[in-house]
Amino acid sequence: MAVLVDLELCTGCARCLRACPYQALELAEGKALINERCTLCGTCIEVCPEGALSSDAEEKPIPDFSDHSGVWVLVEHHQGRLHPVSLELLGRARGLAQDLGQEVAALLLGRNVEGLCPALIAGGADTVHLAEHDLLENYLTLPWAKAAARVIRQAKPEILLIGATHQGRDLAPRLARRLGLGLTADCTELAIDPEERILWQTRPAFGGNVMATIASRFSRPQTTTVRPGIMEALRPDPKRTGQVVRHQAALELSELGAVIKGTIAARTEGVDLTKAKIIVSGGRGLGDAEGFGLLGELAGLLGGQVGGTRVAFEAGWIPYERQIGQTGVTVRPELYIACGLSGAIQHRAGILDSRYIVALNKDPGASIFEVADFGLVGDYKVLVPALIQAIKGN
Repeated sequence: MAVLVDLELCTGCARCLRACPYQALELAEGKALINERCTLCGTCIEVCPEGALSSDAEEKPIPDFSDHSGVWVLVEHHQGRLHPVSLELLGRARGLAQDLGQEVAALLLGRNVEGLCPALIAGGADTVHLAEHDLLENYLTLPWAKAAARVIRQAKPEILLIGATHQGRDLAPRLARRLGLGLTADCTELAIDPEERILWQTRPAFGGNVMATIASRFSRPQTTTVRPGIMEALRPDPKRTGQVVRHQAALELSELGAVIKGTIAARTEGVDLTKAKIIVSGGRGLGDAEGFGLLGELAGLLGGQVGGTRVAFEAGWIPYERQIGQTGVTVRPELYIACGLSGAIQHRAGILDSRYIVALNKDPGASIFEVADFGLVGDYKVLVPALIQAIKGN
């Protein structure tokens, strides 16, 4: 397969060169030329005004998926408690299911976890598909992948949503491989296309510099992982009713591949920025770790938490639990105060759901001002102490 150039139609306008994300085109004697970097993405074909570019690939017929139905959420839980991302995904699943005229289901695996079913139904599930087994007590890739794949093959959902947690990022690709599915990772937006009635899955691409929208037309269920904090959980409704469907998990000890002898809780600061109402965040512009001490004082007066950028984490100024952005956590506080950070798209992706953003930066052209509700131009070493004194009433 290849992209073809009709030299008679090509005018050498270079639109295809500018549009190609892989630099796979060049001009030779005033005509477009495809080089070895081409990935057959088709971007150049779409932008060519003369219709000079085409593909010799045959259009693949879309299979009949009329026997698939339902928007499913793969439930994550620890020590008898639901992970918040599962409830967040149930909230978004309800909107997707309404657009499709279908139902919402939760896929719950584990041992003695039936007690979680009422919370899942109250959180938006119409049906809970429950598979219990002694070997599912602790998360292990192989038994969970086998048990989940068995239920999915039997019930044939239309869409499967998985949290982009450590567990979800481990399990999702294994499931995709077992079931022959496409998989879109770390999505930030989900929507139903009104014409094709398929799932549009939007995620950052090219280092966060663009947002790519992806569709899985040739496999079901359409499977995606979504980072915690992106979607919003519904208010629990204890009056909601639903059904529990039990499935067998045919597992053998020899299939485990590993046995968990015990677990040790990781040492963390105990901070959860996804629940913080106020966050004071810093970046490269702070210059050193001492600057975060000043931010900590401001955050303390406001009853908030301190966060930071990837640069601040890599410099050792903050622990990973406080990193915000595409490679950290996504937050949605009432107030986000950004101090000395430029506002790179990777960081902005993690804060855009904040109710109010206040930016402090000495560079008036900093990108953070493009998304800020309020901005102060100046050195944070002057502005932050002034804010502290104003709050203290001095």
